[in-house]
Amino acid sequence: MPNDISSSIQQQQGPLPLDARFSILIPSWNNLPYLKLCVESIRRHSHFPHQIIVHINQGTDGSLDWVRQEQMAHTYSAANVGVCHALNAARELVQTNFLLFLNDDMFCCPDWDLPLWQAIQRQPDERYFLSSTMIEPYASGNPAVLAPYDFGRQPDDFREADLLRALPNMPKADWSGASWPPNLVPLSLWDQVGGYSVEYSPGFYSDPDFSRKLWEIGVRRFIGLGESRVYHFGRKSTVRIPKGKGKRLFVRKWGVTPADFYRYYLRMGASWQGSLEEPKPTWAFRWAKWKGWLKGFR
Repeated sequence: MPNDISSSIQQQQGPLPLDARFSILIPSWNNLPYLKLCVESIRRHSHFPHQIIVHINQGTDGSLDWVRQEQMAHTYSAANVGVCHALNAARELVQTNFLLFLNDDMFCCPDWDLPLWQAIQRQPDERYFLSSTMIEPYASGNPAVLAPYDFGRQPDDFREADLLRALPNMPKADWSGASWPPNLVPLSLWDQVGGYSVEYSPGFYSDPDFSRKLWEIGVRRFIGLGESRVYHFGRKSTVRIPKGKGKRLFVRKWGVTPADFYRYYLRMGASWQGSLEEPKPTWAFRWAKWKGWLKGFR
């Protein structure tokens, strides 16, 4: 982190649960009702113990006081430094071998972490990136998401019992294209690519950038797990801030749009068939690269 930001971020380590498997990083910006529900769902519905680390942006809604009362590991910035700086700061408190990024407006379903741990055991090495499957109340067109399944748009009207009853009737096979949170990566890979790129601050398009950085070092297993489920209320922080120029930055950096990276490289939402390969030089892919090059100069 740049010195002017990193020097202003406070850190507080918390107790590490016995046999903790993952370090769960949760950036939060004045979103206390969602944060409470998110942390409660981790505590109630996880199969294994985990380290929870929260980054509090501002905390003027009482969220900073709450994490202190809970004696949770946390980092804190008086200003909203965005998700990239938040995650990189929280990484300094990580005490396990796996870093999992979770949004504060997500509710973890029962045993959500078990398929993730089982998938880790199946990997021949550490060159992989995993995601859980989001359940969302609105149709976004994202083929990796289960939607629309509306069980509430905020904690006050969340119908948890209805969601849990419906889970067996929402089948989802493992899919290709892990990128968005909840996502899990070995800590060694996170450090190798330098975490999230702060030039995308406050954070738009930092997720595909992180995936592309993993691609550049040879990662080809981007696996979405159909049986690992979280309910995503959706966009409770991102609607409050302008998107900035993250898309243009991605295009100039990688020579392809984020959408085409997901489509041609990660095969986002397609059935998982094994390690990915370089995109075939079809006319469609060549046009996508040319289109991306043009957009980089707009």
